[in-house]
Amino acid sequence: RRMSAEGFSYTVRKSGDVVITHHGVVAATLRGHAAARFVAAVETEDPQELMARATGNYRRGNERQARSHPRNRS
Repeated sequence: RRMSAEGFSYTVRKSGDVVITHHGVVAATLRGHAAARFVAAVETEDPQELMARATGNYRRGNERQARSHPRNRS
């Protein structure tokens, strides 16, 4: 099975491994229990968020903007 969402896509192999790619580049390979949890969760949760969390790429976006916010300046 193959699914994509906003640059991320995943493929479930016959062995049960899950390969997550980001813009065509392999970002993570999940095996064993992690792969099984991912496949089960992707049916009920947002695939984009799950793939971002699985690859460690979920803290992107507004960190730079927040750093320069007046409330966060030293």
